[in-house]
Amino acid sequence: MATYSNNMKQDLPSDREAVLRVAAMPKESNTGGSIFGGWLMGQVDIAAGIIAIQRAAGRVATVAVNNFHFREAVLAGDLVSCYAEVIEVGRTSMTIHVDVYSQRHLGAPGAAVLHVADAELTYVALDDERRPRTVPEESVDEP
Repeated sequence: MATYSNNMKQDLPSDREAVLRVAAMPKESNTGGSIFGGWLMGQVDIAAGIIAIQRAAGRVATVAVNNFHFREAVLAGDLVSCYAEVIEVGRTSMTIHVDVYSQRHLGAPGAAVLHVADAELTYVALDDERRPRTVPEESVDEP
């Protein structure tokens, strides 16, 4: 089960590359000063979708958010980085895991890296008529 407070200083994952990096802007913040959870969920869907498109070698659609854990608040000015990977492939679908990190006070002494969220989403591969199709054995983009 997720722990919802991890104020320990961390590093970004060194064993994989971020799929998406975006600065959290003030217009995305709620009255409490944190970035809207829905905005963060959207960024996760974009990152996971990129990986799903690559693995499916074509169009996909999000069919489920299997789980989503908010661990820490994201603040305006944070650099949000999403790391995504395929964890399961079925006949027409695939499940993608995403870890989200926030770099706070970027470039300043005492800059912090926080693991702010993680999620699992399921996508289905689609044909040209937007109907489910078989996920290829290997993606064109995979080494």
